[in-house]
This record gives sequence, C-alpha cells and structure tokens, in this order.
Amino acid sequence: MTNAVPVSFVVHPPQQGALWLRQSFAMFRAARLPWLVLLFLYYFVILVARIIPFLAYVLPVLKPVFAVGFLAAAWSQERGGRPRPADLFRGFRANLVALVLLGLFLMAGMTLATLATSLVDDGKLIDLFVHPPALDAHTDPDAAGRRVEAVFADGRVQLGMMLAVACALPVLLAMWFAPALVVFQDRGALSALGTSLRAALANWRAIVTYVLCVFALMAVVPALLLTIIGVLGSFGGDALRVVLTFVILMPYLAIVMATLQISDYVAYRDVFHPDEPVSPGEA
Repeated sequence: MTNAVPVSFVVHPPQQGALWLRQSFAMFRAARLPWLVLLFLYYFVILVARIIPFLAYVLPVLKPVFAVGFLAAAWSQERGGRPRPADLFRGFRANLVALVLLGLFLMAGMTLATLATSLVDDGKLIDLFVHPPALDAHTDPDAAGRRVEAVFADGRVQLGMMLAVACALPVLLAMWFAPALVVFQDRGALSALGTSLRAALANWRAIVTYVLCVFALMAVVPALLLTIIGVLGSFGGDALRVVLTFVILMPYLAIVMATLQISDYVAYRDVFHPDEPVSPGEA
C-alpha cells in the first residue's frame, strides 16, 4: 500500500476498549513465559541504555522502534509462532527512519506540552523537575517533601498540568497506531501520524474505555494489593511485606505490562483489519 492511498478503518463502540485488553490477556495467557522473557529483556535493555550517557538521550527516540518488537511478536503468535527475544529488535530492520521520526515527534510533542505549563505557572513545575529537592545527609526530608507538596498544591501549577495534558493528548493519539501503520502498512511517518490521529479520534469512546480500564489495572488494583500487603505485613513485619510484594504485586504488574504491550497490536488489528479477528487460541 502506498502512502498516496488512504487507509480505511472502522469505528467501534465504547465496550471495545475493554475487549482489546481481554483479547490481549488471552494472547499473553497462551504464551506466558515467552512474553515475560520479552518484557524483561526490554526493561533490561532500557536499564543498560540509561547507564550509558549517550544512549540515555537517544532512548526516548527509540521507543517506537522497540514498540515494533512487541507488535512483531504478537503478529507472529497470531500465526502460530511464539514471541522470541530477537523480536524486540525487529524495528531496527524495517522502516527504521520512519520509526525514528515518530520518536522525534513524540519527544518534541511531550517536551512542548511540558513547557506549556510555564505559560500558566511561571515555570514552577519545570523548575521542580530541573532542580528537584536533593535528599542526602544534609537535607531535611520534611522540608523537601513540603516543597514538592507546595508546588503541586499551587492552583496555577494544577492549571498548568491540565494545559500540558490538553497539549499532549493530540500527540499521544497521533502516536496510538502510528508504529503499527509504519510497520504493517508501510506508511511514512507523517502519513502514519495523520491516519492514527483520525482513527483514534473516531474511536475516542473505545479509547476512553481502554484508558479507564488501564487506570483500574495500573492504579486501583495495585493500591488495593498494597493495602492488603500492608495489613498482612503488620502481622509479620517488614520482611513479610517484602516477600508479599515480590510474590503478589510484582508478578501482577508484569502480567499487566505484558498485556498492555500486546494490546497495541490487538487494537490496531481491530481498528484497521476488522475482518481478520484475533485468535489467541491458535498460538
């Protein structure tokens, strides 16, 4: 498909956003260990890259490149294969220039959205990020905490954060399907961003449902688990809390993160290829 030909997509009802996550979890459940290996390899690469000064600055630009690795793994699983560690680097072998351009767009867009807060709060939020309160032997932890609390309690900072979200939203929607469009439909960066934005806006109800479900999975459920761990830990001390955290919370978060990575592919297929249903049971 050439970039001159528009890409068609379908509009789904609100409940489809929850279905994307359910189908993604089904794919994860069909290949638990391969997905966890791929996920841990991804975070290991990120950790190593952040240690190396030059790579630490390049890493945000490579986010869409690594996203292709998970897309490729899901594509392979749907066709009877298994996610493999080598899949993580598939983005470096196909349409790399377009994917890097997507990364530059994402980094520039999020940077501008953050800078927009200065229009409202006179740079207070950015100053907190650039000059965070240092915590060392000579620092009063309470004073550092009060500074952070005072910044976020400022009404102008809160308004600035709302402005940043409003500015970041079009960027995130433009990126929603863009890596998949580059890799699976050979679109250029600009075409992929425009198509993704149109498709995401058309499916805003399903995306809102998806975001709400993700919030529940990533914020509400962990908070409940931490509460339960805290209560149980009160009978066994800090050691029991640590054990319960690694036994309960960490595996849960790993499963959720793997499911979210898979959902990028599931949502793309459902919006742009609705006649080819996801069939995780075949993997």
